[in-house]
Amino acid sequence: MSITSFFKEISILLFSSIVFTSYAQTEGTPIKTIVKEVVEAIGGQENYDNTRFIQWDFGKRSLYWDKWTGDVRVESPQQDLIILLNINTLQGKVYKEGKSVKDPEKLKKLLVKGKNWWINDSYWLVMPWKLQDPGVILNYIGKEKEGNIHYHILQLTFDGVGVTPQNKYHVFVDQKDHLIKKWSFYKTVEDESPRFTGVWDNYQKAGDILLSYNRKGFGPKNVIVKQEYDKAIFKKQKY
Repeated sequence: MSITSFFKEISILLFSSIVFTSYAQTEGTPIKTIVKEVVEAIGGQENYDNTRFIQWDFGKRSLYWDKWTGDVRVESPQQDLIILLNINTLQGKVYKEGKSVKDPEKLKKLLVKGKNWWINDSYWLVMPWKLQDPGVILNYIGKEKEGNIHYHILQLTFDGVGVTPQNKYHVFVDQKDHLIKKWSFYKTVEDESPRFTGVWDNYQKAGDILLSYNRKGFGPKNVIVKQEYDKAIFKKQKY
């Protein structure tokens, strides 16, 4: 499929399930330990929770996210579209071709679209923190050596949550520095061959956490992390 439609399909919604992370573990493969090492390597859960504002570009979109309030701004210049919404309430405003969208049906549809964009685009940025999200099922697949790098391979599937819960991922964790260095995406759990494999490289300090961006391959770019920002970002068409 095309890059645009494909990345829409891999959107993952992990915020509304009441089930907890499930670990399918074989003897000698401590999944919880691996996940803990990943989180510690990228700054720790506390630092991530304390991070408030993240801004980044993804494809032809720009996104702004207040993690504490759930406020999101998505700009799509290609579609002349600005979406201001709260991902928890799905309330907000939409500006299309410079004009406020007033029709309730169109507004709701575009707000949902904005949330789905955020789901997809943020997953490409903060996936390492979401290994333990409600509804995520982790399995240990095995080990792999690529050059001088030794990987643990974890499989992510989803228990009835998300926009596309049929998806499957394999994430490759460097056994030395405990960073996720690549991932493979499978459209369905039954698929044996991935639709793509992408790198997670160029980890950089952003605030008090590490994020992989401006990668060699496709992914998030131009990331900004800060605690204070102009609140008009989430309220006005222009700020």
